Amino acid sequence: MPDLEKQKQEFLTLCRENIKRDGLEDLLGWLQKSDFFTAPASTRYHGAYEGGLCEHSLDVYHMAKKAIAGYELELTEESVVVATLFHDLCKVNFYKKDVRNQKINGTWQEVPCYTIEEKYCFGGHGSKSVYLVQQFMKLKTDEAAAINCHMGATSGGDSVRDTSNAYAAFPLAWVTHVADEAATYLLKR
Repeated sequence: MPDLEKQKQEFLTLCRENIKRDGLEDLLGWLQKSDFFTAPASTRYHGAYEGGLCEHSLDVYHMAKKAIAGYELELTEESVVVATLFHDLCKVNFYKKDVRNQKINGTWQEVPCYTIEEKYCFGGHGSKSVYLVQQFMKLKTDEAAAINCHMGATSGGDSVRDTSNAYAAFPLAWVTHVADEAATYLLKR
Protein backbone atom coordinates (compact mmCIF):
# COMPACT_ATOMS: atom_id res chain seq x y z
CA MET A 1 0.00 0.00 0.00
CA PRO A 2 1.26 3.47 -0.83
CA ASP A 3 2.13 6.01 1.84
CA LEU A 4 -0.82 8.34 1.21
CA GLU A 5 0.57 11.37 3.01
CA LYS A 6 3.97 11.09 1.33
CA GLN A 7 2.32 10.82 -2.10
CA LYS A 8 0.07 13.76 -1.40
CA GLN A 9 3.00 15.94 -0.36
CA GLU A 10 5.04 14.95 -3.44
CA PHE A 11 2.08 15.74 -5.70
CA LEU A 12 1.38 19.11 -4.06
CA THR A 13 5.08 20.05 -4.05
CA LEU A 14 5.51 19.21 -7.75
CA CYS A 15 2.49 21.35 -8.56
CA ARG A 16 3.40 24.32 -6.41
CA GLU A 17 7.07 24.39 -7.42
CA ASN A 18 6.43 24.07 -11.16
CA ILE A 19 3.01 25.48 -12.07
CA LYS A 20 2.94 29.27 -12.11
CA ARG A 21 -0.55 30.26 -13.21
CA ASP A 22 -3.78 31.57 -11.82
CA GLY A 23 -6.19 29.00 -10.47
CA LEU A 24 -3.68 26.41 -9.30
CA GLU A 25 -4.48 26.81 -5.61
CA ASP A 26 -8.21 26.57 -6.33
CA LEU A 27 -7.61 23.35 -8.27
CA LEU A 28 -5.45 21.91 -5.49
CA GLY A 29 -8.06 22.93 -2.93
CA TRP A 30 -10.73 21.08 -4.90
CA LEU A 31 -8.52 17.99 -5.14
CA GLN A 32 -7.87 18.06 -1.39
CA LYS A 33 -11.63 18.18 -0.70
CA SER A 34 -12.25 15.33 -3.16
CA ASP A 35 -11.18 11.69 -2.99
CA PHE A 36 -8.22 12.22 -5.36
CA PHE A 37 -5.56 11.30 -2.81
CA THR A 38 -7.38 8.18 -1.57
CA ALA A 39 -9.16 6.98 -4.74
CA PRO A 40 -8.05 3.94 -6.72
CA ALA A 41 -6.78 4.36 -10.29
CA SER A 42 -9.10 1.61 -11.56
CA THR A 43 -11.50 -1.05 -10.37
CA ARG A 44 -9.36 -4.11 -11.07
CA TYR A 45 -6.25 -3.20 -13.01
CA HIS A 46 -3.50 -0.70 -12.22
CA GLY A 47 -3.74 0.96 -8.84
CA ALA A 48 -6.97 -0.76 -7.80
CA TYR A 49 -6.40 0.13 -4.16
CA GLU A 50 -6.61 3.11 -1.85
CA GLY A 51 -4.29 5.87 -3.05
CA GLY A 52 -3.80 4.26 -6.46
CA LEU A 53 -4.94 7.32 -8.43
CA CYS A 54 -2.40 9.70 -6.93
CA GLU A 55 0.29 7.01 -7.09
CA HIS A 56 -0.47 6.38 -10.78
CA SER A 57 -0.39 10.11 -11.56
CA LEU A 58 3.03 10.41 -9.93
CA ASP A 59 4.23 7.30 -11.78
CA VAL A 60 3.13 8.84 -15.08
CA TYR A 61 5.13 11.97 -14.25
CA HIS A 62 8.25 9.94 -13.44
CA MET A 63 7.91 7.78 -16.57
CA ALA A 64 7.45 10.93 -18.66
CA LYS A 65 10.67 12.36 -17.26
CA LYS A 66 12.50 9.17 -18.32
CA ALA A 67 11.03 9.35 -21.83
CA ILE A 68 11.90 13.03 -22.17
CA ALA A 69 15.50 12.38 -21.09
CA GLY A 70 15.80 9.29 -23.27
CA TYR A 71 14.59 11.05 -26.39
CA GLU A 72 16.26 14.36 -25.49
CA LEU A 73 13.02 16.28 -25.87
CA GLU A 74 12.68 19.93 -24.91
CA LEU A 75 9.48 20.30 -22.93
CA THR A 76 8.77 22.75 -20.14
CA GLU A 77 8.63 21.26 -16.67
CA GLU A 78 5.42 23.18 -15.99
CA SER A 79 3.62 21.56 -18.93
CA VAL A 80 4.95 18.09 -18.08
CA VAL A 81 3.68 18.44 -14.51
CA VAL A 82 0.28 19.73 -15.69
CA ALA A 83 -0.26 17.02 -18.30
CA THR A 84 0.93 14.05 -16.28
CA LEU A 85 -0.42 14.89 -12.85
CA PHE A 86 -3.84 16.01 -14.09
CA HIS A 87 -4.40 13.51 -16.94
CA ASP A 88 -6.80 11.32 -14.92
CA LEU A 89 -8.85 13.93 -13.03
CA CYS A 90 -11.89 12.33 -14.66
CA LYS A 91 -11.54 9.64 -11.96
CA VAL A 92 -12.08 12.06 -9.06
CA ASN A 93 -15.24 11.08 -7.13
CA PHE A 94 -15.72 8.30 -9.71
CA TYR A 95 -15.28 5.08 -7.69
CA LYS A 96 -17.06 3.73 -4.66
CA LYS A 97 -16.18 0.97 -2.23
CA ASP A 98 -18.28 -2.14 -2.72
CA VAL A 99 -18.12 -5.91 -2.31
CA ARG A 100 -18.25 -8.74 -4.83
CA ASN A 101 -18.36 -12.49 -4.60
CA GLN A 102 -15.13 -14.36 -5.25
CA LYS A 103 -14.37 -18.04 -4.99
CA ILE A 104 -11.55 -18.54 -2.49
CA ASN A 105 -10.35 -22.08 -1.75
CA GLY A 106 -13.54 -23.47 -3.28
CA THR A 107 -15.88 -21.28 -1.24
CA TRP A 108 -17.69 -18.14 -2.39
CA GLN A 109 -16.85 -15.18 -0.19
CA GLU A 110 -17.59 -11.47 -0.23
CA VAL A 111 -14.44 -9.46 -0.87
CA PRO A 112 -13.99 -5.70 -0.94
CA CYS A 113 -13.68 -4.04 -4.33
CA TYR A 114 -14.23 -0.77 -6.11
CA THR A 115 -17.02 -0.11 -8.60
CA ILE A 116 -17.72 2.82 -10.85
CA GLU A 117 -20.31 5.35 -9.76
CA GLU A 118 -20.23 8.03 -12.44
CA LYS A 119 -21.77 11.24 -11.12
CA TYR A 120 -20.88 13.44 -14.06
CA CYS A 121 -20.93 11.97 -17.54
CA PHE A 122 -18.93 14.10 -19.93
CA GLY A 123 -17.93 12.47 -23.18
CA GLY A 124 -14.60 10.72 -23.11
CA HIS A 125 -12.06 10.02 -20.45
CA GLY A 126 -9.54 12.65 -21.54
CA SER A 127 -12.03 15.33 -22.48
CA LYS A 128 -13.60 15.12 -19.02
CA SER A 129 -10.17 15.62 -17.43
CA VAL A 130 -9.49 18.64 -19.68
CA TYR A 131 -12.86 20.11 -18.74
CA LEU A 132 -12.26 19.63 -15.01
CA VAL A 133 -8.80 21.24 -15.06
CA GLN A 134 -10.13 24.20 -17.03
CA GLN A 135 -12.77 24.86 -14.39
CA PHE A 136 -9.86 26.15 -12.32
CA MET A 137 -6.98 27.16 -14.57
CA LYS A 138 -6.23 27.61 -18.26
CA LEU A 139 -4.43 24.91 -20.17
CA LYS A 140 -2.01 25.52 -23.01
CA THR A 141 -2.95 23.84 -26.28
CA ASP A 142 -0.30 21.12 -25.99
CA GLU A 143 -1.34 20.38 -22.39
CA ALA A 144 -5.00 20.02 -23.37
CA ALA A 145 -4.04 17.76 -26.28
CA ALA A 146 -1.82 15.66 -24.00
CA ILE A 147 -4.54 15.16 -21.42
CA ASN A 148 -7.24 14.58 -24.03
CA CYS A 149 -5.20 12.04 -26.04
CA HIS A 150 -3.41 10.24 -23.22
CA MET A 151 -5.42 7.05 -23.84
CA GLY A 152 -4.29 6.80 -27.47
CA ALA A 153 -6.82 5.85 -30.13
CA THR A 154 -9.30 4.96 -27.38
CA SER A 155 -9.33 8.51 -26.02
CA GLY A 156 -13.08 8.84 -25.97
CA GLY A 157 -14.25 9.18 -29.52
CA ASP A 158 -11.10 10.61 -31.06
CA SER A 159 -10.25 9.02 -34.35
CA VAL A 160 -6.89 7.34 -34.78
CA ARG A 161 -6.01 10.06 -37.30
CA ASP A 162 -6.85 12.87 -34.86
CA THR A 163 -4.83 11.27 -32.08
CA SER A 164 -1.91 10.61 -34.42
CA ASN A 165 -2.03 14.24 -35.58
CA ALA A 166 -1.98 15.42 -31.95
CA TYR A 167 1.09 13.29 -31.24
CA ALA A 168 2.84 14.66 -34.34
CA ALA A 169 2.00 18.26 -33.46
CA PHE A 170 2.62 18.06 -29.71
CA PRO A 171 5.45 15.89 -28.36
CA LEU A 172 3.95 16.40 -24.87
CA ALA A 173 0.83 14.50 -25.99
CA TRP A 174 2.86 11.53 -27.17
CA VAL A 175 5.05 11.56 -24.03
CA THR A 176 1.99 11.64 -21.77
CA HIS A 177 0.44 8.71 -23.63
CA VAL A 178 3.64 6.64 -23.52
CA ALA A 179 4.23 7.47 -19.87
CA ASP A 180 0.65 6.50 -18.98
CA GLU A 181 1.05 3.18 -20.78
CA ALA A 182 4.42 2.53 -19.13
CA ALA A 183 3.08 3.38 -15.67
CA THR A 184 0.07 1.14 -16.26
CA TYR A 185 1.75 -1.90 -17.79
CA LEU A 186 5.42 -1.82 -16.77
CA LEU A 187 5.20 -0.76 -13.13
CA LYS A 188 3.71 -3.69 -11.27
CA ARG A 189 2.58 -3.18 -7.70
